[in-house]
Amino acid sequence: MNKAHKETIRTRFISTAFIVLALAIFKPFGLEVWQWQTYVHLMALFILGILCCFITEVILRYIIRMPRSYDRGINYIISRNLRFQSINTPLVALVICIYRHVAMSYWADGNKLSLSNFLETLMIIAFLSFTIGLYWRFKFRSRYLSVELEETKELNEQLKKLQISNAVNQQQTENDVLTENTYQNSQITLEGNTNESVTFEISNLLYIEAVGNYVKVIQIHDGEVKTNMLRATMKQMEDKLQDYAMIVRCHRAFMVNLGQVEQISSNSRAMKLVMQQCHDVIPVSRSNVNKLKELLEQL
Repeated sequence: MNKAHKETIRTRFISTAFIVLALAIFKPFGLEVWQWQTYVHLMALFILGILCCFITEVILRYIIRMPRSYDRGINYIISRNLRFQSINTPLVALVICIYRHVAMSYWADGNKLSLSNFLETLMIIAFLSFTIGLYWRFKFRSRYLSVELEETKELNEQLKKLQISNAVNQQQTENDVLTENTYQNSQITLEGNTNESVTFEISNLLYIEAVGNYVKVIQIHDGEVKTNMLRATMKQMEDKLQDYAMIVRCHRAFMVNLGQVEQISSNSRAMKLVMQQCHDVIPVSRSNVNKLKELLEQL
């Protein structure tokens, strides 16, 4: 059993123990009418809670395909924890309701299995799960920040290596097309749905932004940042530039030239690309974060 698995088990035990302790203090579900039997019921609820946690882990790992990992970035960790809570909370509430009906309905009124009892239990468990979740988030904040900083550092290193490699390849081959993963060091013309068009060297493109029925093409021209407007869609631009692997769709409204990205910044909320020359900040949508990471590794 590796360190990550041991820590997962320890976390689940502490979380379940916290919930059972809260139930012991506030005594919902008629627990106040019991004497020594209360401790038996609390122990049973603890065991059921642990069982639910492991069932949720199995669901995440083998059905949703989200194994526990600290190597996939902060966004993955947060997303997995949220999914764990969204599955585990109603599962625990349902199991407790069934236990109340089977083992506690004889002596305490109101423990029969019903929708109202389920909703009551769900509210209690959801509140306790939220509370313990805040505790773990605070406790692991430094670790999350460390993972986040390390991940951003690695992405920036991969980006710089990619840019250096691409620059060397351009110098070696001048105007020839090398591979699909490098620039074609020549001019390209983007056309709109009307008569407007813009021609530039592909290496000088900074980014393309969708603005209503138009796209805004940002490029470097004679050492200065120049903007051109075309009446076109992002899909048209994507199709036109699909042969250039360095030009990627990072957002519903943005395509960027990775060769012109100055820096990648990332936190638990979002990833952003800071462009050279103009220093504009381009957002990366959550659905494109993993795609961008994989692309940097492949290129």
